[in-house]
Amino acid sequence: MKRIGFTTTIPVELVMASGGAPCDLNNVFITSENPSEYIDFAESEGLPRNICAWIKGIYTAVVRGAVDEVIAVTEGDCSNSHALAELFMEQGIPVHSFAYPFGKSDRLSFLKNEFEGLASSLGTTVGVAMESVKRTDRVRSKLRELDRLTVEGRVTGFENHITLVSSTDFNGDIDTYEKELDALLYDARGREPSTNSIRIGVLGVPTIFDDIYAFLEERGAQVVFNEIQRQFSIPSTNPDYIARYAEYTYPYDVFTRLEDIQKQVEERKIHGLIHYVQSFCYRQMQDITMRKHLDVPVLTVEGDGPGGIDSRTRIRVESFLEMLEAKHV
Repeated sequence: MKRIGFTTTIPVELVMASGGAPCDLNNVFITSENPSEYIDFAESEGLPRNICAWIKGIYTAVVRGAVDEVIAVTEGDCSNSHALAELFMEQGIPVHSFAYPFGKSDRLSFLKNEFEGLASSLGTTVGVAMESVKRTDRVRSKLRELDRLTVEGRVTGFENHITLVSSTDFNGDIDTYEKELDALLYDARGREPSTNSIRIGVLGVPTIFDDIYAFLEERGAQVVFNEIQRQFSIPSTNPDYIARYAEYTYPYDVFTRLEDIQKQVEERKIHGLIHYVQSFCYRQMQDITMRKHLDVPVLTVEGDGPGGIDSRTRIRVESFLEMLEAKHV
């Protein structure tokens, strides 16, 4: 089976309909035995030091043969994706393209054209992909239950994070993914809710820190919302398959994201938000707008390479939690 990698979330059902195995290249990088070595390799190949670690990780994963073909998302994600795709093409690696629109007025019609174009490039059709949609719909409904149990404190913030972030490609095997999800849900339904009293939401791209969830929970916080990971799971239940990707907030403007965040803050009774930003990512600038429009305290933390939280960030997070505890508990 052909392994088809992608640089960010795409309509994975099109890959499944083509007979390929979906592979989120971000997950290949961050779950490797030594992700830092991926970055070192990319820099040794000439990628600049001041480019996001995720781009360098994706580059190494592809050139080392993790996938046979690549779907590059050229609008709605990293601004470096164009040049990254060109590097792959220069090395003879087949590249398909997919784009999300910037504007709102023609979003659905733009997406319909992109869906049809990607399906054709992969050798299938959107109509054929609807059979795969039936399969993923069953799993996505279980992911919505997982998220509900997270709000109740029966699923940890880390379990929520790792399960939702893996839903972009269902770990390349949706049957095994669903079995593991079923086991987690069965276990979580029987748990007592967390007694941690500080309710936290985590915004931004998935963190490159590997210990931030454990750190937060050890200090009395309960993560009840992972913004982007939830979006990666395509939470919309719109009966129009393509419209779900028009309601998926990640690739669009910050105001679309803010509408979702404000709603979730209210419904999940969130006390404070941690906004994770990745070094050298354009999304860092969106932090300015978010802070102006959010009504709960926001702590912005920045990460660069893979690993644990640095000591300065630990102190800032601890102070933030102490402030929230004094205010709400």
